[in-house]
Amino acid sequence: MTTITDLYPTRGTAEVSTPRQDPVVWATPGTSGPIQPSELHGYDRDGFLTVDRLLAPEEVARYRAELDRLIADPAVRADERAIVEPKSQDIRSVFEVHKISEVFAELVRDPRVLGRARQILGSDVYVHQSRVNVKPGFGASGFYWHSDFETWHAEDGLPRMRTVSVSIALTENHDTNGGLMIMPGSHRTFVGCAGVTPKDNYKRSLRMQEAGTPSKEALTELAGRHGIKLFTGPAGSATWFDCNCMHGSGDNITPFPRSNVFIVFNSVENTAVEPFAAPAPRPAFVGARDFTPVR
Repeated sequence: MTTITDLYPTRGTAEVSTPRQDPVVWATPGTSGPIQPSELHGYDRDGFLTVDRLLAPEEVARYRAELDRLIADPAVRADERAIVEPKSQDIRSVFEVHKISEVFAELVRDPRVLGRARQILGSDVYVHQSRVNVKPGFGASGFYWHSDFETWHAEDGLPRMRTVSVSIALTENHDTNGGLMIMPGSHRTFVGCAGVTPKDNYKRSLRMQEAGTPSKEALTELAGRHGIKLFTGPAGSATWFDCNCMHGSGDNITPFPRSNVFIVFNSVENTAVEPFAAPAPRPAFVGARDFTPVR
């Protein structure tokens, strides 16, 4: 059996910071694609890329209608892939949405989406995770500060930082309705968190994450060094961000909903192995074990 070196230790007795061991942009210089060289440079530096009008208004309306259909479907609500808010019991997220809905499967294959993922990661890609996030007004809870890679490494077994996420807004992102926040440049430092991973941690973490969250001291240091960027923009805008960006979002106590579709692309050269810091892999609807490239 081949032993895979753990480049990013986490979930130990103490919190530890590790400099990034991997490229941010994996494409070879000069590789063509929808992202311009200056944009790739900004992504490499900051860990994110924004596209103001990825989807036209009529496309947004189509995806919003499909989102509304899904959350109104009793069969979807009864599915384990639907996650509900701890207090209101409203649907918070629906996972593996590209398998539940052909409409969202089309979005995953869209050249504007797929082409950027391939360009950043320098290879064919598969979907490690997909979901729609529903953040209705008047009390939808946020997502605490975290690095996605910390969880995907510890609990899903992704070996390297060769994964990119895209969040596509299906409603307007105001500066008040719980928008995405990222610490620019934080993707260069991996924060290995203290504490063990509880059994079946995903059942709790998908509602409110505790295991795998950095200390206040680490977050204060990162924010002091990098600052915090809040993303606003119209429906149809998109934010691409590196798997190791420190990010989160606040509660939405405004009347204005904030919904988005979230797709995680992983390189076919970085497929999941056994978890690095968990008793067993999470279910496939959270962390895919089917590595078939998107075509």
